[in-house]
Amino acid sequence: MKNSLFVKTSIAIFFFFFSCVLYAQTDSIDVFIKNEMQKRKIPGLQLAIVKDGQIIKTGNYGLANVQDSIPVSDKTVFTINSITKAFTGVAIMQLVEAGKLRLSHPVSRYLNDIPVLWHDVTIQQLLSHISGIPDIVDEEEAVMILPDPEEAWKKVLASPMEFIPGEKFSYNQTNYLLLGRVIEKLSGMPFQEFIIKEQLLKAAMPRTIASGFGATKDVIANAAAGYTYRKGKLANMFFSFPPFLQTAAGMSSTAREMAQWVIALQKNELFTHKESIAALWEPAILNNGKTGGFTPLLNGYAAGWPVVVREQHPAVAPVGGGRSALFVYPKDGLAIIVLTNLSGGSPEAFIDRLADFFIPDMKK
Repeated sequence: MKNSLFVKTSIAIFFFFFSCVLYAQTDSIDVFIKNEMQKRKIPGLQLAIVKDGQIIKTGNYGLANVQDSIPVSDKTVFTINSITKAFTGVAIMQLVEAGKLRLSHPVSRYLNDIPVLWHDVTIQQLLSHISGIPDIVDEEEAVMILPDPEEAWKKVLASPMEFIPGEKFSYNQTNYLLLGRVIEKLSGMPFQEFIIKEQLLKAAMPRTIASGFGATKDVIANAAAGYTYRKGKLANMFFSFPPFLQTAAGMSSTAREMAQWVIALQKNELFTHKESIAALWEPAILNNGKTGGFTPLLNGYAAGWPVVVREQHPAVAPVGGGRSALFVYPKDGLAIIVLTNLSGGSPEAFIDRLADFFIPDMKK
């Protein structure tokens, strides 16, 4: 009896101290997030942290709508911009598993109404932005090269290649326009329908489904307003893409649902073979044998997923619109999702420091 009481007391004490440590860590994360928001002048932010396949922390901070003082809540959905490309990458790998395409095959094997100069570009090169195909979007201005979608497409078709395929990394929305067409042709259904059926329903993402794929000026329930700073003053920012570019940047979601998607992906609920996730996250190699990416941190690009190529704590890190980011640290069993409503908030710049709360030697 005494031994049993001792064991029960010891277990209770252990869980009490464990809870205290976890609470203190969570509280420190809240302080860290609020400091970053203040420093970067981010109006609203949503956080989710996954450790070893479980959501261990979520948080809502600041205002989803500054004009009406509406706080961020669990219901708030944020535009994820180019993180949409990560969903497109998963869709392509699902078609690979189904035996309908190969990453090494030229796009002309699946689409025959494209310029001859594009014929030898591979699916992998489209996914990783090393194709050399001309871009339908002016990346600096974030607008199409011509206002009318049909005219913009005609101009792209008539434009020369920008470089030899595989020569360098160059972010390009035409790549994902073509991938969307490949997905629709091989799946036999619209891109949106395929994503919902094969990913969003499987990962239980009802708010993401309800938000649609518009990236338009349509009214979306519980949507966080978008903001930017112009001459030091907070200003409204509206984001829209035509339907044929929704494969590149058309989705909205919540941090919790994004976390559920990462868990489903890592638990092999979206793929049939474990090897598929390795292929999904393998950065493309340039003709010179190196990887190419956005920055010294995001220094590689895989199948819709930017990659942090480094020996210790490598990560895959989709980013969107300079305001949202999702970092997965495969070797550390960790994933961190930060969604904001500020273009220029750049959460990818501080997620590694958030990871330091869970990875002891991250600071090194």
